[in-house]
Amino acid sequence: MDFQVVVLAGGFSKKLVPLVSKEVPKALLPVANRPVLSYVLDLLEQSNLKDLIVVVEGSDAAFRVGGWISAAYLDRLHVDVAPVPEDIGTAGALRAISHHLTARDILVVSGDLVSDVPPGAVAAAHRRHDAVVTATLCSNPVSGPADSGSSGAKDKTKKPGRNIIGLDPSRQFLLHIAAGAELEKDLRVQKSILRAVGEMELRADLMDAHLYAIKRSVLLEVLDQKETFQSIKKDVLPYLVRSQLVTGEANHLSGYSFSAHNNLIHPSAELGSKTTVGPHCLLGEGSQMGDKCSVKRSVIGRHCRIGSSVKIVNSVVMDHVTIGDGCSVQGSVVCSNVQLQERVTLKDCQVGASYVVTAGSEYRGESLAKKEK
Repeated sequence: MDFQVVVLAGGFSKKLVPLVSKEVPKALLPVANRPVLSYVLDLLEQSNLKDLIVVVEGSDAAFRVGGWISAAYLDRLHVDVAPVPEDIGTAGALRAISHHLTARDILVVSGDLVSDVPPGAVAAAHRRHDAVVTATLCSNPVSGPADSGSSGAKDKTKKPGRNIIGLDPSRQFLLHIAAGAELEKDLRVQKSILRAVGEMELRADLMDAHLYAIKRSVLLEVLDQKETFQSIKKDVLPYLVRSQLVTGEANHLSGYSFSAHNNLIHPSAELGSKTTVGPHCLLGEGSQMGDKCSVKRSVIGRHCRIGSSVKIVNSVVMDHVTIGDGCSVQGSVVCSNVQLQERVTLKDCQVGASYVVTAGSEYRGESLAKKEK
């Protein structure tokens, strides 16, 4: 499936002294009388993922882990052992080997993961949803999660604790994640995400299993642009979750080239006299806007017809939408083929596909949709 597999195997973790030593790095600690790393390698082999990069902190630890792999998996796996500096974190470890990452998608797994979830199934789900990142979640152990034992390369400022996970109603899409120091702050969720999904289920009984599938282009962009990011769990993953369904500092993740005004207006789009499209906005192919319109921090889809004196702020307008003269749309999501007649006012609303909003209507905080027959 054109996946590259990276196993983050840690090194001589100071937090595990005296269990680890110069002779026995973290990856070779025995679990049920076999090195913990063997569980992940066997799991990958069962999914026919046999071309691996195993990242180890420190050259001495890398030498010992490489020697064990060569003996235990001879003629079974093709493994490149990549030594990286100590104490650079999981994101730092990926940054250090980024020049080796060439596949379309990267499967990142902790070297101390003991699981029966097939990594191949995670990779398949990632491709099926064409996701930017796919994270595997699991139930918290009864004794509580111990972060210091679950990441591959060492994450700094770790301490045992819970996570707050936000899921959509189908429990397929990750909408919010907070861990560590973030839990000491007020819970803040972006309105744009809530408007897009309608509702969110908050869970405190789940934890990050440290098994991810990530688009290589996005991963490398984040690692390059966010040099202070050290942890996948605490930095990279929350950043990608926050960036979905919004424009702004994550514009570069869209794959588009934004103008000097930090917006993107398709060459085929038409703007009327004295119409302005501000920063952090997208105007799609074939869309037309009348005179004296204003668009701020919003996304407008393809082939929309927008009248004169229309204001659109902090909103998403999908494809083939018709908006009449004098309408105001603020903080709302308008789905495809919707018709807003003249002088409609929407604030913090969701409008379902093909719905018609009659002239002069005003709605606040409403969900508008056609009745099911």
